[in-house]
Amino acid sequence: MSWFNKDIKKKTVPSSQGKELIQPISPEPTVLCTKPVSISSKQLAIATLKKFAPLRDLDELCINSLAYTTQVFTKESILFIKGQKSEQIYYLLKGTVDIHPDSDSHYQLSADETRAHLPLDSGKNCGATATAKTKVTLLVISGELNQLWAQKSNDEVSCIELIDINLPDEINNQGFFNSFIQAYRENKLSLPSLPHVAFKLKEAIANDIGVSEAVEIIAIDPPIVTKLIQIANSPVYAPANPITNCHEAVTRLGLEATRNLVMSIGLKQLFKSKDKQLMKGMQNLWQKSLHLSCLSFVLASETQTINPEDALLAGLVCDIGTIPLIHFAEQNPHDHPQFTELELAIPYFKAPIGSLVLHTLGLSEEITAIPHHAEDWFYDSGDTLTLTDIIILAKLHSFISTKNTSDLPYINSIPAYSKLNDGKLDPDFSLQVLHKAQKRINKAMALFA
Repeated sequence: MSWFNKDIKKKTVPSSQGKELIQPISPEPTVLCTKPVSISSKQLAIATLKKFAPLRDLDELCINSLAYTTQVFTKESILFIKGQKSEQIYYLLKGTVDIHPDSDSHYQLSADETRAHLPLDSGKNCGATATAKTKVTLLVISGELNQLWAQKSNDEVSCIELIDINLPDEINNQGFFNSFIQAYRENKLSLPSLPHVAFKLKEAIANDIGVSEAVEIIAIDPPIVTKLIQIANSPVYAPANPITNCHEAVTRLGLEATRNLVMSIGLKQLFKSKDKQLMKGMQNLWQKSLHLSCLSFVLASETQTINPEDALLAGLVCDIGTIPLIHFAEQNPHDHPQFTELELAIPYFKAPIGSLVLHTLGLSEEITAIPHHAEDWFYDSGDTLTLTDIIILAKLHSFISTKNTSDLPYINSIPAYSKLNDGKLDPDFSLQVLHKAQKRINKAMALFA
């Protein structure tokens, strides 16, 4: 059963209990939102507001600039409806709610759970329908919060060379990490560079070359030629006739796709170390990056608005900031900690270092910002679906089966998810798209492994 009925018009009607019910904005659902029994504009303590993400990471001045109310609903009230337009962000203060992302699944959330510190919904279109299982109190904040958070995030990307990296006290071997931070601040890190063919092709395409010139550059590296032909012949691109040479492959793929694919093929060379323990870490990092890359590729293909090859490359470079840290450990064999401890520190380094690496490689501003935004679940890139949204969705999905998810938002609650319902995919879209596409993901991973 669909939540949507496009023949129903927007209107307000009385219920049998005398409550005013408000029909949400297009796309028009078959159910109606319930009016709260009370609304209060009383200011809450800053300490209370800072329990919630991303408010906890904003300064007090920004928080005080936001308009918000607390709203009380009776049991069985419909709080918001999947697909309705929204200019507000919802948090659960009291009670228990039932969330329906689609017609086949639902989950409950109570105010005493860790996830209650995350938004129930924060997109411009609600990603689920929420019903009160008990009497419920919501904190309803102006959607300007998304704009403030996006501005803060973008400001940090624009000054990547000035970001302070602060590690928690529980991470040992602070001396090693402080030395790394100092090298970063003084621009003395050993940063990875693109393989010769990938770099030369990127520069040449920027100068508007043709297919023949591109083929001449790629031909310098026979293994890349072989891999490119293999990719062009794969079910991913489904050529009508078998492709037998580099010229046919580039013609079939196009110059932009060829550039991104050659860069993606070449990136594997960066994930290496002479230290056996560190090499295992590099191999693990490559496999995770490859999986994310293929998730992104498939999801972008489904949207039909985001270039899949751009998504493939963005997924591969998402965690590239880890490489300089591992190389620094390799250069300091007597001082570096065990890889397990490096892993604990990686989340604090990979965003600023990753953006620095990609900036140095001369990649686009959008790609350069990917490491910073990839795990920023509440980042709103704008009104339409972007490459950044694809990476955020793929990254969050990649965590679902690999780590403790109690501190992660439900995917239907984040801004990126709400843009998938903009006529690009089925209204009942969930990440079933990626589950069903697992064979395609596995095949894509095999091409680049």
